[in-house]
Amino acid sequence: MPFNSDEMQVIEQILTRSVVEGIKLLYGQSCPPELIQLQKTRREFDGDITLVVFPLLKLSRKSPDITAADIGSYLQDHCQEIVRFNVIKGFLNLVISTGYFLGHLNRALDAERYGFCGVLPDSRTIMVEYSSPNTNKPLHLGHIRNNLLGYAVSNILEANGQRVIKTNLVNDRGIHICKSMLAWQRWGNGETPADSGKKGDHLVGEYYVKFDREYKKQIADLVAAGMSREEAEKKAPLMIEAQEMLRKWEAGDEAVLLLWKKMNMWVYEGFDGTYKRLGVHFDKIYYESETWIPGKNAVLEGLGKNVLVKRDDGSVWADMRDKGLDEKVLLRSDGTSVYMTQDIGTAKVRQQDYAPDKMVYVVGNEQNYHFKVLAIILDMLGFPWAKTLHHLSYGMVELPEGKMKSREGTVVDADDLMDEMIDTAREMSKELGKLEGLSDDEKEDIFRIIGLGALKYYMLKVDPVKNMLFNPRESIDFDGNTGPFIQYTYTRILSVFRKAEELQIDRPDRSPENIAVNDKEKNLLRLIHEFPAVLADAGETFNPSLIANFIFELVKEYNQFYHDYSILKEEDPEIRKFRLVLSRVVSGIVKNGMELLGVEMPERM
Repeated sequence: MPFNSDEMQVIEQILTRSVVEGIKLLYGQSCPPELIQLQKTRREFDGDITLVVFPLLKLSRKSPDITAADIGSYLQDHCQEIVRFNVIKGFLNLVISTGYFLGHLNRALDAERYGFCGVLPDSRTIMVEYSSPNTNKPLHLGHIRNNLLGYAVSNILEANGQRVIKTNLVNDRGIHICKSMLAWQRWGNGETPADSGKKGDHLVGEYYVKFDREYKKQIADLVAAGMSREEAEKKAPLMIEAQEMLRKWEAGDEAVLLLWKKMNMWVYEGFDGTYKRLGVHFDKIYYESETWIPGKNAVLEGLGKNVLVKRDDGSVWADMRDKGLDEKVLLRSDGTSVYMTQDIGTAKVRQQDYAPDKMVYVVGNEQNYHFKVLAIILDMLGFPWAKTLHHLSYGMVELPEGKMKSREGTVVDADDLMDEMIDTAREMSKELGKLEGLSDDEKEDIFRIIGLGALKYYMLKVDPVKNMLFNPRESIDFDGNTGPFIQYTYTRILSVFRKAEELQIDRPDRSPENIAVNDKEKNLLRLIHEFPAVLADAGETFNPSLIANFIFELVKEYNQFYHDYSILKEEDPEIRKFRLVLSRVVSGIVKNGMELLGVEMPERM
């Protein structure tokens, strides 16, 4: 059974009810439960949960310290879960009984997937769009963050009981696609992935770069001949040819469509290989080549209702100046559509297909304005679901060398980066020398798990809104806040269970609830208790870094406990039982939490 969400904050519910009752008895006042503010006690103070007293002063009509002391004394006398309290400047720090935490530990042990919720009748349907590649180039480092973020957010929403539809919108049409097509047509000499030995997405990407180089040469020649740069960019023969190819594509020219289909198929095969290695997948893939027409029709309908404006050159615009924004072109003067038109069509088709309660777009922060405009235009066109759109805007990924540019061929290819991560894991694992006795195939699989786990964790431990610097070597360090450190701790716990089996020590199915625990064990019990709330918060905020950094804190605490206290050599059988149960629950949270991030966990390192 999934963990019951009602159990998630049991102690908070108990305390809220007790404080409300206490205020009634102490001050004769009715207290709305929303005034009760509980938070985690800061590490430097004694306590597990802190009550913020200030919102209650209008009921007590006493000073913060006296009010806190009154409520603390009441809770200690009337709430069996509270064993002592202290007051710091109007904050009431409460110490929870060990028995409560031990009982919660057993509930966590009994849960099939502790902290996870099942789908409920009132669960929302949330569609998450991520990846959204262009079929003129392979996936790169930026796409990796996008895919990992979208996949992890989807997993976290599902763990919180939501119905999730993972979608990908493939940008398979437009002027950028025509650029790579035109370059292959001019300079490809019939080259294919099969005869070149290259992945299809890599091959097509090379021709996109080729177009840009030749285009820049033409611009330079025109500027040298006395033309302004702006005019040269428009009148360069290659750009004119690419624009003509786009017009032919939209008009259904058979030769252009055949070339487009052939080159796109090469790219799709390449993408599929990258997605498989990265461990992400989709429930539904949309293609802009199929959604631009519904988008164009929606724009024309809006024009007919005078919601949109047609200019003298035939172009169609949305005027948002009354909303503090600018004007936005939706159809060019030649009738061809733009990105916004395609996004309008895609949103409309998705609503017809699934009617999601919320649509989450995982797209970099350079598109903040685009998605703000998209929501406004959909609202202008009369779609009631326009306000359910959410742009999960994330920061850019940079390398120590600086920014990447696809057109100039300076991007870090996703496939190359994954190879590099696995190679680095192989090198560092051999230095540690802990895989003796395994076959070469088993070792290679562990190198893959470590390398890709390092990549995924490093990407996801950073808050999505922040720009990040990706350092491959640093990400694969076996110490610190890294994937390999967490994986190693997990395998360390598994080795305890294997050793227990060798010693014929039974695996307990319950922990005793009447034993004393030390400070490090109490810290682990607190963290175990927090996990469901962290998972819920990550789902509410679409923020996988909350899970990543919680798991790091958990394994860091476990390692300190493991270093200071024996598990299997503990002479008291009750304490040994407790420590084995504690280890089982910790390992379960680590495994399930890392799987939410898409990170595989090895059995041995």
